[in-house]
Amino acid sequence: MTATDEKIVEIKHLEKSYGKFKAVTDVSFDVYRGDVFGFLGPNGAGKSTTIRTMLSLIRPTSGELKLFGKNLLSDRNYILGKIGCIVEKPDFYKYLSAEKNIELFARLSGVTVTKSKVHQIIEFVGLKGREKDKLNGFSHGMKQRLGIAQTLIHDPELIILDEPTTGLDPQGIIDIRNLILQLKNEHNKTILLSSHILSEIELIANRMVIINKGKSIIQGSVKDLLNAQELIVSFSVDDINKAKQVLDNASMANLIDTVEQTSLLLHLSQEKIPIINKLFCDNNINVFSIEAKRKLEDYFLKLIKG
Repeated sequence: MTATDEKIVEIKHLEKSYGKFKAVTDVSFDVYRGDVFGFLGPNGAGKSTTIRTMLSLIRPTSGELKLFGKNLLSDRNYILGKIGCIVEKPDFYKYLSAEKNIELFARLSGVTVTKSKVHQIIEFVGLKGREKDKLNGFSHGMKQRLGIAQTLIHDPELIILDEPTTGLDPQGIIDIRNLILQLKNEHNKTILLSSHILSEIELIANRMVIINKGKSIIQGSVKDLLNAQELIVSFSVDDINKAKQVLDNASMANLIDTVEQTSLLLHLSQEKIPIINKLFCDNNINVFSIEAKRKLEDYFLKLIKG
């Protein structure tokens, strides 16, 4: 499934102040139906405040919030009925079973679910066979999975996940990533994913916004934003010193980012890669490999520092 042109989240010039302290000063972004939308920013940037405002847990000082085409302040119940969320870490009753916890959250949400539906949701998040087990025996990763199960009780259209992979080991992170992709591709859910693990956002998000110090810096397609950046290209060669001299003679020494034992890392646009490769070959420098790197982490840090 691909994203559509239908906006289901529209936030314009959001501001939230606590007395003289401004937690959010000017945040704007749009989420389209079918997105896995990366919501990025360093600690203290205003991500959690923005999410809490979207869920009407706190009231904005100013700005416009529309979800599913409706105003959050005037159509709160309608909007919240279409959203599932985990804010920070999910909390459960640890001496109840997974099954009982889901049933309890369903009642609290005013949703009637059958035992079969509860088991279906638990199976979807990868906890089949643990329905009857109490949560005091669950690992952190299992609780995160159950948290996602809890968001699905009322079959929401938009799922908001605030740092869902915090504290997970590498396998747990992969499991949550695959679960998010299943929600998008198999169940047509739109996901807003707040995370500081930028490599994960790069793998699963199609669009993103970066905020810093309470303001939106940039938003758009992850692919387009990264493609607009210069690459870091690693050339593995047989003679580093000669390669440096060749670049210097060609007035290209300014392209050098890092010199390693057997590789030169260069700042390049994609179209310059074959030019540099030919330059080395014409000067009898053996090029063993060329590896292009363009990471969201590099782009993120460049924007934040800028």
